[in-house]
Amino acid sequence: MRFVPSFLTVDFLLLCLSSFLFFSSFNMIIPELPAYLSSMGGGDYKGFIISLFTLSAGLSRPFSGKLADKIGRIPVMIFGASVCFVAGLLYPLLAFVGGFLFLRFLHGFSTGFTPTGISAYVADIIPFQKRGEAMGLQSLFSSLGMAAGPAIGGWIATVWPIDYLFYTSAFTAILSILILIRLKETLQEKEKLSLSLFKLKKEEIIEKRVILPSIVLFLCVFSFGTVLTIIPDFSVHLGIQNKGLFFAVFTISSLGIRLLAGRTSDRFGRIPVLRVASLIMVLAMITIAFSDSKNWLLFSAVLFGSAVGMYSPTVAAWVVDLSLDKFRGRALATMYIALEAGIGIGAIVSGFLFSNQPENFYLVFLTAAGFATTAFILLLFAEKNGTLKKNPNAPNIQ
Repeated sequence: MRFVPSFLTVDFLLLCLSSFLFFSSFNMIIPELPAYLSSMGGGDYKGFIISLFTLSAGLSRPFSGKLADKIGRIPVMIFGASVCFVAGLLYPLLAFVGGFLFLRFLHGFSTGFTPTGISAYVADIIPFQKRGEAMGLQSLFSSLGMAAGPAIGGWIATVWPIDYLFYTSAFTAILSILILIRLKETLQEKEKLSLSLFKLKKEEIIEKRVILPSIVLFLCVFSFGTVLTIIPDFSVHLGIQNKGLFFAVFTISSLGIRLLAGRTSDRFGRIPVLRVASLIMVLAMITIAFSDSKNWLLFSAVLFGSAVGMYSPTVAAWVVDLSLDKFRGRALATMYIALEAGIGIGAIVSGFLFSNQPENFYLVFLTAAGFATTAFILLLFAEKNGTLKKNPNAPNIQ
């Protein structure tokens, strides 16, 4: 058996720590934002809390992918974390509906840049045989941030004014940047930053090699957008005081399974793991739809977290498998465009279907289940090498 070097290097572990802080930074404010927006008279715009964030993230992905391939992974990561810092400081200053919505759009540029750089950096330093496992471990730290952020944010909001929550978010982003400065750049042939790099050609926007995994991701994360938008209100509806509890439970439940899913996909392939993940997502959405108590909702959070923990590192590894090394940033950016589109559209559709009417909760989550079902059906027609089966009705993405 060929020796595979350990990927647990100092740089990898520092990247994981920075990732934890970055995801904590922007996630800690999410559970409190619907109520905060409503307090300013913007209750009808709840669907835009996530959708504006994901819109700007999606729009910035082609640029972050190109820049990651041209000027380096680390500058792209630092820029995204810097946006988190600035946004955190501005929320208390722009405390009106228009200003808030503008900041949600601005804040989205953070996830449009930093995760692209993180994924490309991991792919650069990890051997092929350990790719799924390493991405599972890195995403575990991201998930820890997503779990710790809402839990800490929910606690801060119950003890201090919400402005303290925004300042804590900004401070956490600064810590992430300080760690990124310590890392060594992995891009070998770098270019200087110039305005010409911001001119995108048609072929630089989407990497065709990774269209299939990107579509699967879009269909799965529609449920994520639904959860981010509706669960805070649904939690209150069921009498749960801490609106971040569901987020903490689902994220914690995804932690251990990320390593197992990544290792399993390295051994048996990406497609089988994703089929199971999409089925669990369907079950999670149906369970939420019929939840009538705190215990049932938290059980559904476990199912939801399991699905997220399985598909997140597996899709990322699948995308890297299909991409060319010189276009790795572009391929990962394409994946993240699908991610943001799925979350954003899920947020808009769920907000529209909900319309602040509790009797519509059932419809919202069953709609999300339908999207996850479509992902499973698509995966049934996928080959083990990550492409669609060749038949007259299936496009060739190779």
